[in-house]
Amino acid sequence: MHIERQYRELEKVEEVRVYNVRPDEIFNEVPPVKKPEKVRFSNVMKHVPSDINVFLPIDDGEDYIVERVGWNLLERTNVTLEDVEGRKFSQISPFYYEIFHEAFKEVYKTKKTKAMRVFYYLSDRIQTLANVHILCDEGEIYAISDLKNTTGEDKTFEQQQMEDDENKANMIEYFSQTGSYYKTRDEFTWTPGIYNIINRSKEPGDSHYNIIFDLVIPEDKPLVEELLDTMSPETDTYENIIRIKTPGGHIKYLDTYLYSKFDENGEEISHYGLFKDISVDSHKHMTRPVDFMLNGFNHNSKLSLLVEPLSKRYEFSEGFYKMIEIPKEDYIHNMDVLDNIIEDEPKKELKRLIAGDLKEVNTVFTYKVNGDEDNMKICELFIERFTYGNKDHSIGFLTDITLSRKKQQELIKSNATKNILIKEVHHRVKNNLQVLSSFLNLERRAYGDNPNRILDNMQARLSSLALLHEKTYNTEDFININLEDYMKDQDSTLHMLFGAKDINFTSEVDPEIHLSIDVITPLLLIVDELTMNAIKHAFPDPDMPNKTISKKIDFIDEHICKLILKDNGVGLKDPDALINHNLGWEIINNLTRQINGELEILDCEKGTGFKIIFPVNLDHTIAYHREMWEREEK
Repeated sequence: MHIERQYRELEKVEEVRVYNVRPDEIFNEVPPVKKPEKVRFSNVMKHVPSDINVFLPIDDGEDYIVERVGWNLLERTNVTLEDVEGRKFSQISPFYYEIFHEAFKEVYKTKKTKAMRVFYYLSDRIQTLANVHILCDEGEIYAISDLKNTTGEDKTFEQQQMEDDENKANMIEYFSQTGSYYKTRDEFTWTPGIYNIINRSKEPGDSHYNIIFDLVIPEDKPLVEELLDTMSPETDTYENIIRIKTPGGHIKYLDTYLYSKFDENGEEISHYGLFKDISVDSHKHMTRPVDFMLNGFNHNSKLSLLVEPLSKRYEFSEGFYKMIEIPKEDYIHNMDVLDNIIEDEPKKELKRLIAGDLKEVNTVFTYKVNGDEDNMKICELFIERFTYGNKDHSIGFLTDITLSRKKQQELIKSNATKNILIKEVHHRVKNNLQVLSSFLNLERRAYGDNPNRILDNMQARLSSLALLHEKTYNTEDFININLEDYMKDQDSTLHMLFGAKDINFTSEVDPEIHLSIDVITPLLLIVDELTMNAIKHAFPDPDMPNKTISKKIDFIDEHICKLILKDNGVGLKDPDALINHNLGWEIINNLTRQINGELEILDCEKGTGFKIIFPVNLDHTIAYHREMWEREEK
């Protein structure tokens, strides 16, 4: 057995892949540690298509007592509920404990619902897929699992459609607290929602009598007699409110709708009944046992369940009213809500769906909350219309994806920026390597008999370029690079490289000077070349005190800067020899031309000095500004 995990950020779902697990690895034979207690709504859970597993946290959420395991899982592993209830989760099933205990603990601590998707593989083929929602209710952990077998028998499209429609109808009944029945040839067929209303499980004799009318309280028996006497070819529908007393002793109010079909002789062919639990809100905790399943929606302001949205019998979870920002008691369900949808196409699709021309709508639109132009939300809507039991039904989901769409756009923009940055980095690195390669070839020809000199020069250049890459690419800014920071870091680098020569490196740079990488790269290399020349020629006496190489860079005007680099060494005996027969000078001249600058040797009383005038960006030229300065002097 092997387990892999991955978190799907966009879906907010943790995916778990389990490989080659055997049925005998799932549960162990261990003794119970706690006497089983009756699980809330256990009868209701028997009629829910999904597996509902219930756990009681112990040891502050580090372990759990198994209170209930879904029937599907019990059947697949050939164990009974008595074999597992009351046991420690970590002992009875180390397999499932490894998969779920961190998720259970997170939900127990945060009280926030968590979604997981578990794939079960045999070799490299998916055998089973389980979508699991984990929630905490009244101190217990519920793991609701929708299991799909990917290797079962193939069903026809019609069979699959009927099964899907039946599951949707059952879910609608549970969430809307409704139920229905059909009566044909004196035999009743009851939907699962009825058993939810009356709080009991299905029994063998239920098809032979009206299990709702049997529970009507004595005071309302006359209403039942009235409706049974009223049904006829002339009056084939009946509506009223009746009260029943459940087997548990609770009084419920049921909105009742009956419809009958008759033949040409006036004999009843079939009979249809629909009941909706409309018990007063103060009793909902007793009369609506399925409400705990709504918690996953009712505590979510970004996701809303829409039950029968195309009908007057609609019921929406709280998230809908939070999204449209209208209190539930003030909301009027009509087509006016479409007026606040910005895009025309979603409006048209929804109107066609309402008219019955479309079976489903799956769309994204911008919603103007209460008509406020400054309060826009991006919503994803899915509504499906389907027929079950000769009746039209609809179900849907409305999701506020404003934040996720914003994050998605930011991610797309970020990825695009990173792609541009990576390409730019590659381009810069390639160019700089080509420059270094050219320098190396030149120096090999000039200093082939002195490899240490070549290595020293190359090391200084590499250090400066490495510094440039590190600082620039960490900030992702190629346009506004603060020169002062780089000069100080370059001084530190030179100290490390040439500290043994007892030379002081100082820099005085205007902190307002910001250059693009196209200017600063050649400038750093120029400073390297001038500095290395000074190190090699300015201080022939290693015992000379106070050896200093200084740099000063400041503005001449807002577009032009000036670099002065000086040493206090022995000075130049023959400046012309430097200009005409020195490789370093040739390199410095070429680099200066790259930044549209001008290079000049200064006349110093002691040591040697160089001045370079250069533009802040390459759109300006020294010649133009020199002309401007001369005009100002005149």
